[in-house]
Amino acid sequence: MAVRLAEVATIAVALGALGLWCSVPNTAPLASENPTSTAFIDLRRADALADGRPFTLHWQWRPLAAISRYLQAAVIHAEDAKFYRHDGIDWHAVEHAVTSDWTRGSMAVGGSTITQQLAKNLYLSPRRSLVRKLREALIAFSLEDHLTKPRILEIYLNVVEWGDGVFGAEAAARRWFHHSAQDLTPAEAIRLAIALPNPFLRAPNVRDAELTRKAVRLVRLLRMDGMLDAAQERTTLDQFGAPDERVLPDRAASPAPSSPTPSPPAHDEPAAAPPTGEPTATPPAGQPTLQIKPEAEPGQESEPRRGSAAPGSAAAPAGSDRGDADSAPN
Repeated sequence: MAVRLAEVATIAVALGALGLWCSVPNTAPLASENPTSTAFIDLRRADALADGRPFTLHWQWRPLAAISRYLQAAVIHAEDAKFYRHDGIDWHAVEHAVTSDWTRGSMAVGGSTITQQLAKNLYLSPRRSLVRKLREALIAFSLEDHLTKPRILEIYLNVVEWGDGVFGAEAAARRWFHHSAQDLTPAEAIRLAIALPNPFLRAPNVRDAELTRKAVRLVRLLRMDGMLDAAQERTTLDQFGAPDERVLPDRAASPAPSSPTPSPPAHDEPAAAPPTGEPTATPPAGQPTLQIKPEAEPGQESEPRRGSAAPGSAAAPAGSDRGDADSAPN
């Protein structure tokens, strides 16, 4: 009887795994095609209809190059520090989330990567369940298989929710700051980044000590990335109400090392002849002969590996605020 039950359980698990695998949508077209809607947009529209409320969708697609680099870097720092280094799942974050959830006795702490959040926004729902998390992981692997990292980031920044009916960076920039996503200042970009993943509780116009702490941290990281100089860091910190925070000094340009002047040859020793084929200018009397060495030919740059930051894209950050990255509603 026990053997029979074990066989039934094994078959049930296998069928469940097969069902999960078959539920993964085909993500390959996203490599070249933009989605026409998302699960979250459809959900918000359905909720509004059920409540008898009007639903106005604000959504304008923009290529990654037309989205502020400050926003790209701030979102990666805030949401997924290892974005350019993982395969869709940050296993260390998952371990931390599972440990925290087990201690609290609930699914409270998120460990979702940007790729997982994209999977959820495109195909799933905010409802928490083990099945949803498994589907999310499988879809994330599929996205990583078919899309490049810059394309994943581009789609995410274009579909993530930033307010009531506000989806994507362009609509968010116009809703909160009245200009395009390309023209976001560092402070505006950081305000949008810390609004995720819950733009209703942490909207860009919300001010509190915890969000200020997160904002100061992101300012520091952008400065460490070389995206801000000392004056920009000071201005951005002041805009967040942190005038007492010190700024890092700008690096002074290092003077070029001066070469020691060679002593002229003795009168009874002829000056050394230059190597064959190297041009030499005839110096004035009493000055040493200067030999010009040909510069080494530059090597060819290799193509960036998948998983590394593409040229012009945000560098892989050093830290992240994803302790609550899976909070509702995203």
